[in-house]
Amino acid sequence: MIQDVFEDFAAALPPMQALMGLDLGEKTIGVAVSDRMRGVASPLETVRRKKFKLDSARLLEIAADREIGGIVLGLPMNMDGSEGPRCQSTRAFARNLSQLTDIPIGFWDERLSTVAAEKALLEADTTRKRRGQVIDHVAAGYILQGALDRLRFL
Repeated sequence: MIQDVFEDFAAALPPMQALMGLDLGEKTIGVAVSDRMRGVASPLETVRRKKFKLDSARLLEIAADREIGGIVLGLPMNMDGSEGPRCQSTRAFARNLSQLTDIPIGFWDERLSTVAAEKALLEADTTRKRRGQVIDHVAAGYILQGALDRLRFL
């Protein structure tokens, strides 16, 4: 079930279950998960995109293994706050995923999450090769952490 309003998403979440954050890209999907208390987001892995069926199967496998209670999808808004083609693609992915699971799906504005992840990796003196391997799931961690921080105030 997709919740466009974040407060509705928060209300739909079961208690004491972890959340999963996703950073959808054209070639990869960054995945991060939270703890059951929903305090800390941890980057988990980057899924190489193939076909929706395979991608969704991997995401739902992670969700089952980690007993995920909600999925937060990064919504790539334009800098002026409008929605462009990438937002439409993300919403279509969410619609397709929602047909395969009853896990609540919500959106979080992901503007500058990749920039923040890149900055953190540079500050950690991560090599260029390693940054390329982890940037997507680190960005997913930033997306999920933003949503977790907001949940604390609802």
